[in-house]
Amino acid sequence: MSVWAHYDDDLLFMNPQLQEAMTAGDCVRTVFLTGADAGRGWGYAQGRELGILRAYNTMRGQTGFWSEKKVTLLAGMVASQWSPQDDPDITVTFLRLPDGNLTGHGFPSTGNVSLPALVSGAIATMTPTDGGPPASLAGLVASVGELITAYGADRLFTEVPAESAEWAPGDHPDHSATGTITRAAWRGVSYPPDLVRYVVGYPSLNLGPNVGGDALARKVAAFRVYAAEDPVVGCVTDAACLAKPRYGGWLERHYAKTEPELFPNG
Repeated sequence: MSVWAHYDDDLLFMNPQLQEAMTAGDCVRTVFLTGADAGRGWGYAQGRELGILRAYNTMRGQTGFWSEKKVTLLAGMVASQWSPQDDPDITVTFLRLPDGNLTGHGFPSTGNVSLPALVSGAIATMTPTDGGPPASLAGLVASVGELITAYGADRLFTEVPAESAEWAPGDHPDHSATGTITRAAWRGVSYPPDLVRYVVGYPSLNLGPNVGGDALARKVAAFRVYAAEDPVVGCVTDAACLAKPRYGGWLERHYAKTEPELFPNG
């Protein structure tokens, strides 16, 4: 299972591990906290959702349709869960909270709200971009914890929490807040810490490339399929995706940290 802020975070930062899990036939449960709308509205966010589902089809080597199921979680949040019609062992869950912007202060079109503001207590609730019930910080943490328990994950991946002094600075504020929320969630349901991995986001560019060969080719292929539905990224060939500033570097890297590595003092 993995928990992310935006629809391309897993493709950029977790792969090739996500691809390896699908190739091995593992259950794959992915949760996205924001609608990744970038202040551009529902149409843009829907395109990105289509892109991530198509990228997952590419990784699993299939072209089938996906079906949606609406699930009301115990804290009141409504999750949009999607699975391939031919493979219920893969689930992508959208919670569709507003994108927090690179500033961490959100966008005027969605009320200048953000996950970092929710975590800090600057705002009390956030309303999903699809009009679902508002979510408080406690409700969001409980919802993520409920999904961790329900999915029975044998591994849990998420982004580096804001409280990591070494690897959070320079990352997208939504990434850091997602890591903080997920860390609170797994601790709240007593998930084993040795099964948790925090995937380095933007700051991975400060480390050397470590993804190459066939693993890189497959990682880029999945991202290219996604990017075709995201006009902000806009690369339509493997070469163009690798040449895109920052994105190419992220595609060539994958670094994951353990709980003790980030928080040796607990």
